[in-house]
Amino acid sequence: MSERGVIISNPYDRLSKEQVELIDKTSLELLQHPGILCYHEESVALLEKTGAIIKKTKEGEHDAWWVSIPPGAVKEALETAPSKVTLGARVPENRVVLDAEKTRVHFGSGSETNYWLEVEPETYISKDNKGERVFPIMKKKRGNLELLCRSAHLADQFENLDFFIRNVNVQDADITTDNKDVNVFFAALNNLTKPVISGVADLEQLEKVVKMAEIIAGGSDELRKNPLVAFITSVIKSPLQVVDETAEKLIAIARLGLPVVISTSPQGGSTAPIDDVGMVAQVNAEALAGITINQLANPGAPVIYGAVPVRARMDDLHDMYGVPEFCHYTMACAQMARYYKVPCYSTAGVGDAKVPGIQATMEKMLTHTMVPLAAPGLVHYAFGLLDKTQTFCPEQALLDNHQIGMIKFLQRESGVSSDTVEKTKKVVEEVMHSPYRMYARYARGMLRRGEIFSGFPFEGELEDQDQTLLLAHEKIKEMEQTEVKHLSEEICNRIFDKIPGLLPRLNPYREVK
Repeated sequence: MSERGVIISNPYDRLSKEQVELIDKTSLELLQHPGILCYHEESVALLEKTGAIIKKTKEGEHDAWWVSIPPGAVKEALETAPSKVTLGARVPENRVVLDAEKTRVHFGSGSETNYWLEVEPETYISKDNKGERVFPIMKKKRGNLELLCRSAHLADQFENLDFFIRNVNVQDADITTDNKDVNVFFAALNNLTKPVISGVADLEQLEKVVKMAEIIAGGSDELRKNPLVAFITSVIKSPLQVVDETAEKLIAIARLGLPVVISTSPQGGSTAPIDDVGMVAQVNAEALAGITINQLANPGAPVIYGAVPVRARMDDLHDMYGVPEFCHYTMACAQMARYYKVPCYSTAGVGDAKVPGIQATMEKMLTHTMVPLAAPGLVHYAFGLLDKTQTFCPEQALLDNHQIGMIKFLQRESGVSSDTVEKTKKVVEEVMHSPYRMYARYARGMLRRGEIFSGFPFEGELEDQDQTLLLAHEKIKEMEQTEVKHLSEEICNRIFDKIPGLLPRLNPYREVK
């Protein structure tokens, strides 16, 4: 179990030991003064029992409370928070075990994008008499359930994708607030066999989603042992504000004993300081506030430190991902989570480019390379995102899958040992006594065994045209023809009989009239 991902043998520490301790101290001081502005009364009551100082206020028409959280309450919460969290899966070998005291990194999808962008090849006649040429033309669609199912099926086949966060915002006419959650969770669970993580739009739907997962897992106890679903809660609105409805979800999930990510995503330059120390201290304080509420609701509940800091563009204050500061923030936050021995949820592979190409490759490789060096347990946003987090492109996801394969190969240990040295000396002696004095035979053997990297699989044959996207498109078409690993007919029918709100067209075993 948890053999997926890659081990970072020597995690990069952006912060020194003294700097980590200083960030910790600063974050705890921020939680005391100014404290957090909390809009959720039960969270306030839980914190008040720890000795927090409470001051009631009014924010417009809403009741709110200034809460000064004592450092001791945070430290006690960190002591009860488990350092190991399991993300379950339909196929046991696809389960992921996050261990904050180890350094295995797992990669996944993410962001509920509004648009699906895919390649449509078109043929053109060259003006210089070189005949016909095919070029990749990009076609954009609005997200829907069918596209979400397609993305989950592809994700199941990406060998470097370890967990799935829904990456398409379903905008079908028959999707409403009352049925969205059950349908998107079912679409994911029925189309792939890897861990599924997602937010819940409506708290009233949480019970139905959990019941669905229990049916698949084989019961309540079995689900806790093999949690097929985990959740994301953006409980903190930066800067330092606890959201009422999301806090309610966080506490409910904690009491169910299921894994939950405390996701905080401030924007440097608008909702957080833009400098390293200010950003990291605030993100850390926000994550600690969420973890504290989670553990007060249910000590020992599985919780994940989620840090998704971004930087603002200075011309229009939109998010900016493809910059070095993004790596700075994220790597430092991963180090803070490791300091607290809490599993970390982080970000890489998202950029600002609107279409696949040189800019997208450059921005993605920057974060794909750097962020895993800090050894966060989970890296989301890593597959197929373009235009910040607005667009998902299946061809780009395939290219990202191969980029991540290169990054995992890059992070491999050197393999230098007394045994390998002896083997090397023997090979050199054999080659020197051979007629041609060439190492090709040995290199080919290593290639077949996967000991050396095979190269980029989308090299075109034309000398004057980049065919990468066309070749990726052909591969995507091939992958989409493979059989989907659906839930069994018995389980599907039980789910549709027991869970209201599911759209019949999602059941692969029932004919829709």
